[in-house]
Amino acid sequence: MPARDDFEDFVAARYGALLRTSYLLTGHRADAEDLLQTALARCVPVWHRISGDPEPYVRTVLVRENVTRWRRRRWRELATDPVDHSLERSVEDPSVADRVVLLQALARLPPRQRAAVVLRHVEGRPEREVAAAMGCSVGTVKSQTHAGLARLRLLLGDTGSSLQAPAAASGRAARQ
Repeated sequence: MPARDDFEDFVAARYGALLRTSYLLTGHRADAEDLLQTALARCVPVWHRISGDPEPYVRTVLVRENVTRWRRRRWRELATDPVDHSLERSVEDPSVADRVVLLQALARLPPRQRAAVVLRHVEGRPEREVAAAMGCSVGTVKSQTHAGLARLRLLLGDTGSSLQAPAAASGRAARQ
């Protein structure tokens, strides 16, 4: 079963990077794990047909499955009172605090804008690859990225000037 071995090797090698992308798309650890599990399960039956580098294919499934999950859950979600974060312990490390602020801002973006920003600026993916993953044109990726970054600037206000993309450099290093 060479295809199964290839799949297992791929998952073992790329699980961390795929989980990070999934987390940035969903904003919650449990949802990210579920999303990645579902995406990988969808890839298993067609694994033997994937030629070349399978990562773009898996990322495409990840993004599309996230949109599907969002559409399915959107009508079932109920508005609740905001959580009182003042009761939580404060974080001393400024880089962790910056990351938390950025993740909270990313979570407030619509799913397509979040996917475009995460794939372009956190993962460092080219526009064509992002367009293929999102199932849209390069122009749509550009407009969604632009709108997402504008919204992030608005959400982050003055604090956003000191923040950097959380894993863009490390994401590129992990792929090399």
